[in-house]
Amino acid sequence: MCTLITNIGELTTNTDAGMLRDAAVLMADGRIAWVGSADAVPADPAGFAEIDADGRAVIPGFVDSHSHIVFGGDRAAEFEARMAGEKYAAGGIRSTVAATRAASEDELRARLRAFIAEMRAQGTTTVEVKSGYGLDIETEQRLVRLAAEETDEVTFLGAHVVPAEYADDPDGYVDLVTGPMLDACAPHARWIDVFCETGAFTVEQSRRVLEAGTARGLLPRVHAGQLGQSGGVRMAIELGAASVDHGTYLSDEDIEALAASDTVLTLLPGVEFSTRQPYPDARRLIDAGVTVALACDTNPGSSFTSSMPFCIAVAVRDMGMTPVEALRAATAGGAAALRRDDIGIIAPGARADLVLLDAPSHVHLSYRPGVPLVHSVWKDGVLA
Repeated sequence: MCTLITNIGELTTNTDAGMLRDAAVLMADGRIAWVGSADAVPADPAGFAEIDADGRAVIPGFVDSHSHIVFGGDRAAEFEARMAGEKYAAGGIRSTVAATRAASEDELRARLRAFIAEMRAQGTTTVEVKSGYGLDIETEQRLVRLAAEETDEVTFLGAHVVPAEYADDPDGYVDLVTGPMLDACAPHARWIDVFCETGAFTVEQSRRVLEAGTARGLLPRVHAGQLGQSGGVRMAIELGAASVDHGTYLSDEDIEALAASDTVLTLLPGVEFSTRQPYPDARRLIDAGVTVALACDTNPGSSFTSSMPFCIAVAVRDMGMTPVEALRAATAGGAAALRRDDIGIIAPGARADLVLLDAPSHVHLSYRPGVPLVHSVWKDGVLA
């Protein structure tokens, strides 16, 4: 079936065509078939369903390249304590590990699907999902298997933190992650990740994890620079990581290395909002030539938001991005962080993942923060 969206007031393509006015998009068989002026729609002898955008804006579906949405429990009390002045630390992850291990498979599956529906309603059409709240073989395998039911972008994050039972033997836990845990999880994942940070894993341990994963055919991505500077960024670039995520604390050398590489820096403004850490200077990064993505980092501890429009508004208000840069980072930037060229754009041949805004321009995503502006969402050409 073909569907034509016409009378689009502003169409963001993220291609050389740029921003089109009075535009139309034709979708067929889950892909974009044609893009152009509303007065130049090609004839279709089979006919197509026509949708009048009534002058509204159309953007690519958001690509959220960093999420942790398979977990049990709740950490509202931790958030409340932070708002009362306590400092964020990575160790809080262990409380979610206990709740996740105790949750049933049906409970985890239902919650995962609820989060994906919540994201879809806010315009996110592609989401990466990480494990990392099991930290034992059985639970980690369950998490990646459940995630694979919902997305192709599954990340094995057994190296999230060292679990309590290995507190006195962190290298022994790395042996577990790079051995039998990886064996159990690799068949269900595309990516391997590691939290290279004080309180989690050292650069040397992180390298072991990523090299073991790539030897099993998984592609690397890295958490680094969230709590302080380290060698994690340059280690990630050296190993060809698709993305370095967080990047709150970066040296000049880190930025130069990122700009000279094809590694994307994924910024997660929901984290800084929730932890009261300084926001990254996205203006500095973009001006230096770094490819930047925006993602929500939906997780129960440091960023319990699933709203990409919220993250766009924060990036514009507090991180120095323009509205169009933030939108691009949340769409084409996320696609680059997932090494995808079929999403995050509106062009013939790309997946028909589109969002119709209840607004005349993409600028309203940051101009009207907190207002539900997503009118309609199409995933693979199907109205969600």
